[in-house]
Amino acid sequence: MTQRPEGLSAYIAVTAAYWAFMLTDGALRMLVLLHFHTMGFSPVQLAYLFVLYEIAGMVTNLAAGWIAARFGLTSTLYAGLALQVGALLVLTQLDPNWAIPVKVVFVMIVQGASGVAKDLAKMSSKSAVKLLAPTTGGGLFRWVAILTGSKNAVKGLGFLLGAGLLATVGFMWATLAMAIVLALILVAIFVLMPPGLPQGRKGAKFSEVFSKSANVNWLSAARVFLFGARDVWFVVGIPIYFYAVLSDGTEEGNRAAFFMIGTFMAVWVILYGAVQASAPKILHASERTEGDLIRAARNWALALFCVPAALTVAVLMSSGPEAWLTVTLVLGLLVFGAIFAINSSLHSYLILAFTKSERVTMDVGFYYMANATGRLLGTVLSGLTYQIGGLPLVLGTAAIMVALAALTASKLTDQTNEAYS
Repeated sequence: MTQRPEGLSAYIAVTAAYWAFMLTDGALRMLVLLHFHTMGFSPVQLAYLFVLYEIAGMVTNLAAGWIAARFGLTSTLYAGLALQVGALLVLTQLDPNWAIPVKVVFVMIVQGASGVAKDLAKMSSKSAVKLLAPTTGGGLFRWVAILTGSKNAVKGLGFLLGAGLLATVGFMWATLAMAIVLALILVAIFVLMPPGLPQGRKGAKFSEVFSKSANVNWLSAARVFLFGARDVWFVVGIPIYFYAVLSDGTEEGNRAAFFMIGTFMAVWVILYGAVQASAPKILHASERTEGDLIRAARNWALALFCVPAALTVAVLMSSGPEAWLTVTLVLGLLVFGAIFAINSSLHSYLILAFTKSERVTMDVGFYYMANATGRLLGTVLSGLTYQIGGLPLVLGTAAIMVALAALTASKLTDQTNEAYS
């Protein structure tokens, strides 16, 4: 069999829903980061805004695998979209006259709800690929790469959209507009979603969430360090550094800085998504065994380590925010994004290859809990390392975390038919 019944139409609907969500997710992240930075938030306070978002992601992924197994994938997908609409609407109620601690707590709570929403949608979409993808000709790797790559390209557009909306219509109108558009898309997806996804099983137990597969557990550990290495510079460090370099302190200068930072972040994520979508071709995956791809996961992590290590040396050699350093950082981080995309795509394929269809939501939920743990670790360290040691400490921490990702990936073994006890 090469194609699941009605698999393509269901896959298209799931992908469209995921695109819509990630567009608003990317825009909201850029809106929050830049808006509150201009309101005087420190790097650590900015990191706090995203902490509950990542904690919520950890808890949600752990529970969502069981919820989807119990109530069905479409239920968790719709719930994620609906919750994001609600989070956006609540965020429009932010009062600029509140004290900074009140604003921090308010935005943390709303971002926490958004984190729940994101991981409900992500777990549902990624699990659906295992169940809908063609079973021959490298179909699983190809379909998961297309979903993940296109999602990140859309999220990149969201970064640019968020920065653009902030500079033109302001924070409140931007969040309100996104809530309305996403609500309309949710209604359309609900009406048009074809059958093809499982509806759940009543006997699913929460204890099944914790994997007994050594490969799933090692891969999840590698995921923690891989995404921690990205977010330690991506969330706070690099955007705030670029803002300090690009803005002259005037309103016009701030707007120009918003657009340039948003454009860089968008280009980075779009490049990341494009390489992810092309990963099966780059790796010649259809011609390689699972064992080959497992070894590739370790080797590509080692290649990734070289980038933040080299950038750390470059920053230490500079005497300040010189033009050559800015160019080096931009080019180096784009290279990081391309190699990171190969690593991420390999991980996304391997988790689906390692799991079995009957427990796919459990293992995918557990794996993305690890993903959220890495993002949480990176988010906290992003604000903390930038405030303590500036850009050198940020990039040096990223290099250490990539090295740990390579170490844990080296523990994976070629056990295609690994059993669950």
